[in-house]
Amino acid sequence: MSKPQLLVAMSSVPDLAIDLLRERFEVEVFDFKQASKEEILNKVHGKFGIFCSPWHEIDEELIKNAGSSLKVIGTMSVGYDHVDLIAMKKYGVRLGHTSNISSEVIAETTIGLLIATARRFFEANHALITGEWKDSDIFWMCGRSIRNSIVGIVGCGNIGISIAKKLNSFNISQLLYTSRGEKPEVTIDELVEQSDFIIVSVALNEDTKYIINRKRIAKMKSHAVLVNIGRGELIDQDALIEALRENRIGGVGLDVMTPEPLPLDNPLIKMTNVVLLPHIGSSSIETRTEMAVVTAKNIIAVLDNSAMTKEVQL
Repeated sequence: MSKPQLLVAMSSVPDLAIDLLRERFEVEVFDFKQASKEEILNKVHGKFGIFCSPWHEIDEELIKNAGSSLKVIGTMSVGYDHVDLIAMKKYGVRLGHTSNISSEVIAETTIGLLIATARRFFEANHALITGEWKDSDIFWMCGRSIRNSIVGIVGCGNIGISIAKKLNSFNISQLLYTSRGEKPEVTIDELVEQSDFIIVSVALNEDTKYIINRKRIAKMKSHAVLVNIGRGELIDQDALIEALRENRIGGVGLDVMTPEPLPLDNPLIKMTNVVLLPHIGSSSIETRTEMAVVTAKNIIAVLDNSAMTKEVQL
């Protein structure tokens, strides 16, 4: 009896996960990034499942074109805003993701990005390698300390909680947060007004798109540092660029932006008070390997008609 067919939408999946899948499936690796939409639609037809990541759009056209054989999408990510959930439910396709696995390492990245932005590490490094490091006044390259500051976390889920725990060791003055699960102690508007450092770690959906908008950016302190490790569209990027140009906020640290990759002519790239990372929040070898294995196990669980390790309830 032949094995069901599985499509892996990227070429860099760890062997440990691929080996698990090959025990149960006929696995075809086909990099969506290098293909046209027509080629992708041809490849998905007849597949039992698709192993993907946030860089692969799973829309209704793709789901419909795969046909009745498609039973599962496994995304190697916490977020799933790249997947059409309405279409998934419509066609009876299950969705697995990797919730919680990457929380700790993303929190580590967040703290690093916060410190690098607040203390102007990248700007100071540039000064060093370009010969600008000379005898100067005692306030040259001074940034802001996290100690005794007010920190606000927009979206205190698993990642936000891990960030908050790590921030405790910095002796901050006050932690503000918003959360869906518990009654927030402040509104989002109060948080952006009062915080010295603002961390955005909420999931992207219709309710949170541009949650940091023009009006809320205008409410921020002139020295406020904004860090985003969620999704680019959580922030109105045009309004953010305007505020940075006019020195209305202190600085920005972004692991996510719009679009990705960010074009080299984007104004953010040339700004000295901006630290940019190429969406590497969960990029540790250990975490990515675990995420790949869990994604594989999620897909296998559907073949066995059993509960996934991490399933999105549609």
